[in-house]
Amino acid sequence: MARPVRWILFAVSGVVLLFLVAAGLTSGGLELRVVPVKGGPALLVLPLEVGERFTLHYYHSVENAPIWEEHSLDRAGRIYIEEERYLKFGAGMGRMPGVGRMVQRGPYEAIENMHLSTGNFILRIGSPGVDHTVIWRHTRTNLSSVAPHSAVQFSARPVSRLHRIWRRFCPHPATPR
Repeated sequence: MARPVRWILFAVSGVVLLFLVAAGLTSGGLELRVVPVKGGPALLVLPLEVGERFTLHYYHSVENAPIWEEHSLDRAGRIYIEEERYLKFGAGMGRMPGVGRMVQRGPYEAIENMHLSTGNFILRIGSPGVDHTVIWRHTRTNLSSVAPHSAVQFSARPVSRLHRIWRRFCPHPATPR
């Protein structure tokens, strides 16, 4: 092989390697995972941007009233509850002094601007009818239909740009499309 051709191949290989290292070290956003506490594959994997919201929607087990909880993630992957909406004060629902601002939206009460850290949290998924559903980017994943009565952990972590590029071409099987 001619000397200039080897030099060009070496230079191209170096540029590709530099790109892969840079993509592996730079931030590519966040990934939220919903995993059974007792083990097993993830039920849901969501790629998220910093501050992007996902909603947990369900029907209160006592009053069968709809509830929406909007969550977001910070740059480190910490989970925050940003807003709660519900039809009426139900058992265990209501304003927490010093957290958010209570507003009326039609028939719904809402506590907005909460930004209350929950960290990683465990949710015991209700039966069908409670319909614990995660709403994300216009998709709905009903956890009650896939893992009723199971405890699952919601956790998030930052991911590299290389990971995000990989997932764009090879989505996780638990990522809604």
